[in-house]
Amino acid sequence: MQNDATEPKGALTIRTLAMPADTNPAGDIFGGWVMSQMDIAGAIAAVERARGRVVTVAVEAMTFIAPVKVGDVLCVYAEIERVGNTSITVGLEAWVRRNRLADRTKVTEARFVYVSLDENGQKRPIPTT
Repeated sequence: MQNDATEPKGALTIRTLAMPADTNPAGDIFGGWVMSQMDIAGAIAAVERARGRVVTVAVEAMTFIAPVKVGDVLCVYAEIERVGNTSITVGLEAWVRRNRLADRTKVTEARFVYVSLDENGQKRPIPTT
């Protein structure tokens, strides 16, 4: 999934500021915080495509490329990669803008899988379009 592109793949879905409370003991932003932001972005994309409730069922791949620092603007881009009968696979890339400048650096990429659910929490077919 990794590419060396200078432009993100997918639609900008979340943009947030990395804060000191989100650091690990080394002073970098905790990987779990980055992962949670990516899960939120992936769920937003999956809900829009499924036109309803979804839940995360798998993280098929996750690669941390570079650390996120306090003060970085984390931008998460989402792209639907596959739509099955009840599941959606979303490709995600996280990029940062260091010191809130325009220069972007890719820091993480992942592939999350979501399942569409009905109001009773049962799997629900995804509409075809």
